[in-house]
Amino acid sequence: MRKKLILAAVLACMGLGAQAQNAKVEEPKGKAIVQVFGNFNTGFGAENDVRGFELERSYLGYAYNLGNGLSVKSVLDMGKSSDVSDNNRLAYVKNAMITWRKDNFTLNGGLISNIQFNFQEKFWGYRYIMKDFQDMYKFGHSADLGISASYKFNGFISADAIIVNGEGYKKLQKKDGLNYGAGVTLTPVNGLSVRLYGSVNEGADDSQKNTTNFAAFIGYKGDGFSVGAEYNAMKNASFADGADQHGYSVFSTVKLSEKTEIFARYDNLCSKDDWNIAKDEQVAVLGAQFKLGKYVKLAPNFRMSMPKASGADNAYAGYVSFYFGL
Repeated sequence: MRKKLILAAVLACMGLGAQAQNAKVEEPKGKAIVQVFGNFNTGFGAENDVRGFELERSYLGYAYNLGNGLSVKSVLDMGKSSDVSDNNRLAYVKNAMITWRKDNFTLNGGLISNIQFNFQEKFWGYRYIMKDFQDMYKFGHSADLGISASYKFNGFISADAIIVNGEGYKKLQKKDGLNYGAGVTLTPVNGLSVRLYGSVNEGADDSQKNTTNFAAFIGYKGDGFSVGAEYNAMKNASFADGADQHGYSVFSTVKLSEKTEIFARYDNLCSKDDWNIAKDEQVAVLGAQFKLGKYVKLAPNFRMSMPKASGADNAYAGYVSFYFGL
């Protein structure tokens, strides 16, 4: 009897061990967010004395999956001031949001990412080198306080909408107006994407005109290459009557290997009746990206800026941009 009991105990322990080995290990529910953008740059010709190392932006945060479709994310953005004479770093809360996903529906609330140019920025793929056209020329904010929702109807069409304060994540004070936006994304064939977006940002009082935005994008990702083009128009920029702007951006990437690719981009910014001629310009960028392991990217690139103001000289610069991210 004693031998039988010992044998049963041994078999039970073996069974429990086998069950423990077969049990699935639960994946961590949290994820650290660390992204660092920087570069070394030098001007050429008249800009030859402009050179140095630059830490453009750092994102530090954490995302946590609560289960049942709920997740939260908080991100701190440390960047430079818009005042070129100010070399101090400024810190902002970029995201403080909660997300709920159910099947093809997604709802976001809090300090959320804007949907205005998020799709184009991801398609461009080189945010650490250069912002998307709309972000670069202040057609909108990358994040704001409010709510957004998206729904994927099928593999062909999805739609999204957003309601936010309209003042961005650096100025969270509440005014009378809100920013309403909606977009639709089409995928008619594999690799081809078409997106349309429109928004109205209400003026705070009768002295301010509503600012409206329209964006159209088309892009194709094939085997080893991608190409994209976007057109953007903004009416009554900064709520000023008649301060209209428009422009377009075209870009392409060719993948040479798993770790190497080359890219090119051309931007053209215009203003109605040349009201913003001092900042209207054409910009051309050509470069290459090298992946140095899993977390680091290095991208030497050459940039040419062609101002439209009378008498303004073209500017030329060389950059070595770098990215570190988890």
